[in-house]
Amino acid sequence: MISKETNRDSKSSRSNTETDGFSNKPDGFIASARRTIQIERDAVAALDDRVDAKFVKACQLLMACAGRVVVIGMGKSGHVGRKIAATFASTGTPAFFVHPGEASHGDMGMITPEDVVLAISNSGNTSEVVTLLPLIKRMGAPLITMTGNPDSIMARQAAVNIDITVTLEACPLGLAPTSSTTATLVMGDALAVALLEARGFSAEDFAFSHPGGTLGRRLLLKVADIMHAGEALPKVPEHAVLSDALMEMSRKGLGMTAVVDEDNRLLGVFTDGDLRRTLDRPLDIHSTRIGSVMTTRCKTIGPDHLAAEALNIMEEIKINGLLVTDDDRRLVGALNMHDLLRAGVL
Repeated sequence: MISKETNRDSKSSRSNTETDGFSNKPDGFIASARRTIQIERDAVAALDDRVDAKFVKACQLLMACAGRVVVIGMGKSGHVGRKIAATFASTGTPAFFVHPGEASHGDMGMITPEDVVLAISNSGNTSEVVTLLPLIKRMGAPLITMTGNPDSIMARQAAVNIDITVTLEACPLGLAPTSSTTATLVMGDALAVALLEARGFSAEDFAFSHPGGTLGRRLLLKVADIMHAGEALPKVPEHAVLSDALMEMSRKGLGMTAVVDEDNRLLGVFTDGDLRRTLDRPLDIHSTRIGSVMTTRCKTIGPDHLAAEALNIMEEIKINGLLVTDDDRRLVGALNMHDLLRAGVL
């Protein structure tokens, strides 16, 4: 007689064997992944027809918002909502996420009548969100919903509901939110980008929201912020001899020195490259005037230009350093590739 325990062990063993057999087949993984991608691709494609008058009304409500966009959602909708709120905030639409469970225990105080509430739920009947609807209505904050059920409680109570219905979840069990969360995220991005363009949000505006990132440094950092100036600026007068210029280059360590007149106007530059070319000639470094060996037609940049522009100039004409001058061609600074590298521009 076979015990119940033995029978259960047999079934468990058989189940694991079947799973392991599938997991060891590369074609199975590939087929499953491609099926998922295709289902989610179809879900996103179906959103085209939902970008309609309701979408426009939602955009108008968001544009007219005098406060902030408050995004709420539970579970996976909440995770997607956090990302949508973050995208809004970084693209010119002030926004933040409020967890509906926490809102029922004090965080409703974070929402004001000047705000617009964007509530997300695939079913449209999420109890934690539905509980907040009378409070939002009483407060007078406009309510936008994104649901997969236009007949749901949330959709009926909203000023406008954006339909994010999907016909099929990528999960073969039809349980794990997959296509629905992808569709929600894409529709949220569509709102954010539509608002971005309507506001005329620029790359520089974006950089102000991302000052710590590479893009922020490239779009915000000015030449004046990183250039060498004052005593650190390598320069010699036009009557200096070559040996004086070499000493100045050695002291300042930028691989170059500017040559200026008595009014500090730039006359030329002498670089490591000029030095190599000069050493090929029979010259006395103690008597040769710097003016006879300097490069007179040198590229410069203004202090108010972006550091990224300085980088573009250096890369374009293949130089490692750049002199900085004002509108009267007076020398005010110098920088090289190492400065750009340290500043995170390069």
